[in-house]
Amino acid sequence: MKNTILSLLLFLSGLLYAQTVQPGIIQDAEGRMLDAATITLSKDQKNVTTVFSDLGNFSMSYPAPGTYTLIATLSGYQQVEIPLQLPKENLVIVLQKKEHVIEEVTMTKKKPLIERKIDRVSFNVENSIIASGGSAWEALMKAPGIQITSANDVTANRKNVRIYLDGKPLQLSGDDLAAYLQGMPSDQVAQVEIFSNPPARFDAEGASVVNIITKKAKKQGFNLSLNGGINQGTYTGYTGNTTFSYRKNKWNIYGNYGFTHRQTIQDHNIFVNYGNSLWNSTSRSVYRSNTHDYRLGVDYQVSDNQVLGFLMTGNNRKGKFGGSSPTQITSPAMKLDSILNTDNYATTLGDQYAYNLNYNLKLDSAKSSLNIDLDYSPFRNTNRSFTDNVTLLPDGSKTSYFFNIYTPSSQDISLLSGKADYHFKSVKGLEITSGIKYSSTKSISIFDYFNRDGSTLTAVEANRNHFTYLENVASAYISASGSVGPWSFQGGLRGEYTRTRGYEQNMDLLNERNYFKLFPTAFIQYKPHDNHEFQLNYAYRIERPEYNRLNPAKRFSSPYSVYAGNPALQPAFVHSVEAGYTYRHNYNLTVYYTSTRDVFTNINIQDNETKRYYGTQANLGLSAMAGMRLSGQVKPANWWDVNVLADVYRQREKSDYLSGSYDNHMISFSGSINQSFSIDKKTGLKAEISGTYNSACIQGIYRVRANSFIDIGIKMNVLKNAGTLKLTATDVFNTNNNFVSINFRDQQSHFFYQRESRFVTLSLLYRFGNTTASPRNRKTAGEEERKRMQ
Repeated sequence: MKNTILSLLLFLSGLLYAQTVQPGIIQDAEGRMLDAATITLSKDQKNVTTVFSDLGNFSMSYPAPGTYTLIATLSGYQQVEIPLQLPKENLVIVLQKKEHVIEEVTMTKKKPLIERKIDRVSFNVENSIIASGGSAWEALMKAPGIQITSANDVTANRKNVRIYLDGKPLQLSGDDLAAYLQGMPSDQVAQVEIFSNPPARFDAEGASVVNIITKKAKKQGFNLSLNGGINQGTYTGYTGNTTFSYRKNKWNIYGNYGFTHRQTIQDHNIFVNYGNSLWNSTSRSVYRSNTHDYRLGVDYQVSDNQVLGFLMTGNNRKGKFGGSSPTQITSPAMKLDSILNTDNYATTLGDQYAYNLNYNLKLDSAKSSLNIDLDYSPFRNTNRSFTDNVTLLPDGSKTSYFFNIYTPSSQDISLLSGKADYHFKSVKGLEITSGIKYSSTKSISIFDYFNRDGSTLTAVEANRNHFTYLENVASAYISASGSVGPWSFQGGLRGEYTRTRGYEQNMDLLNERNYFKLFPTAFIQYKPHDNHEFQLNYAYRIERPEYNRLNPAKRFSSPYSVYAGNPALQPAFVHSVEAGYTYRHNYNLTVYYTSTRDVFTNINIQDNETKRYYGTQANLGLSAMAGMRLSGQVKPANWWDVNVLADVYRQREKSDYLSGSYDNHMISFSGSINQSFSIDKKTGLKAEISGTYNSACIQGIYRVRANSFIDIGIKMNVLKNAGTLKLTATDVFNTNNNFVSINFRDQQSHFFYQRESRFVTLSLLYRFGNTTASPRNRKTAGEEERKRMQ
């Protein structure tokens, strides 16, 4: 570590004083380009610069022409030391292999489970036994500060989230997002980045950003890994995937394919007090799905400073859903009035693709770079749903009223976008990034409604829906970062012009909106000592409603329960500020405040006259939160690592609502502790246990009861260390559930919701292939963006 820091300091000093650059290549005796070789240039026994080869290419900065000494080293090769007259037209260094290599030892520094940087917190999934071995959705749920609501909405530190995959936004939310990530094995995920206040280079949408980073090829030649797992809950599920890469000379080809079969249950109980009658329904549904997930990428090194890449990803899923829901209707004196039996059955098909063309150009000896991305992402989802309802009297006889409907629907989304980012780094360490982007999204949703009488279908035009939504966003940003003494800073400004158009054909309902907004961000870091660090950051963000919130189609789960989106929803705007202190890189204390105006959310309205429970979306007033978050990484022993997170916060929810208003306050707490144990270094035997607790909290007029869960896992190396065997158990005591109650004026109801989360998973990962030095990662837009933020 000391030598690494020294080399880094020498390299930076070379940049500050360099006036001339000497390029060169380094190879072995057979002409193979060598990666990660160390090249040191010195004069008069004083180091001038130290650089590392990138697939055999390197560039050295030096102050003036003259005679220098060059030393080149690489593990497994003989050191070369030569006098060198600079400048030199063609500089080629040849290393000879050592004749006798007794043993090669590779020392790597293991990344901690959780890393904190100036603008984000990183959760290294690879280092978590519990988070790996399942699906990417389950790995996401284990990331610090991440919460999943009963509707599968994701929040980070209780702020709405925009989900990115490898630096690119996923145009999915709710159940669609959950289904997509459940089909992706978590062993494909390297890291989850949580940006509580995202910098300007991200789109302004989303109060916070979560970026899921998949694993990249790290070896030359051909490499292959196989992974399979079996998952046992109420039913048995299984997953299998393979990842490959082939790197040679200027070409890099990589990809993966995975298949996942899942079958899980969901319990959903609803109680509604309509005044003169009490409705109590209990339901259990079974979800079955088969998902194919794949990716194929090609990178070509056009020249020493240019890379052209193409990446295609796909996700195809087929699912079935079925469940029964009996509803008991009683008088306030608990006398049975009737029973509604509702059966639901549905089949779903979902196809999502993404095509990316990337060009990266390094200029001025890598002091500046240009990155261009073109993306096209089509998504299609179809659903064929059947609902049957029959009413039974107390004596068990059926009434003459039947409710049998068939509601096929489809949604087609296409996203076309282009972006260009320019990055410049001055000799004094100032980094400036600027870029432009244009995206165009079109969503077409068709919803049909038929009454069923045996095999006869009768269309009900009043309930039919054809909704088209268009959204175009043009944006530009500029961001600067640097340091002066103990001070570091990063600031940016992003401007976005948005045009939206939503049109519902049957009702001839049109909603249009045009607006321009500026979104500033600022990060300041003060480090007076290596053991003390202070941070302050601020961001202004926008939250745009997802497409399913805008769709006004009426979806009946029973004759008395219906949900419809709201095409008139407006965006919400978020102010967020955080101040923090870090001690010895391991302990962090953060105080924060977040304020959201015109917050949009799902609301439930009960009609006590018609006994109908109506769900929709609405803009409310203020949602504010102030709190203090403490995190720490402790090592009580060299075989024991502990990560702790505790968050105390005060919420305020204030708005006009229906015919009244509310102003609710509450102090809440959430915390988690993760412990890992190294049991046997020889076999790599390790164990992990994690516990999470969330106290009661509020969401608008909703009150959410406390919940908690515990996960455990164990892993070891097998097959001569080429394989890793993992055994995990999640939500061991089956306590990860949601209980929500409403008590507002004449609205009195509560519901219990639990998506199956107690599983035992056994998985095996096997790796084989070439084991030469690490190559250059593909320079896609997302990866360049992440690299610039490190």
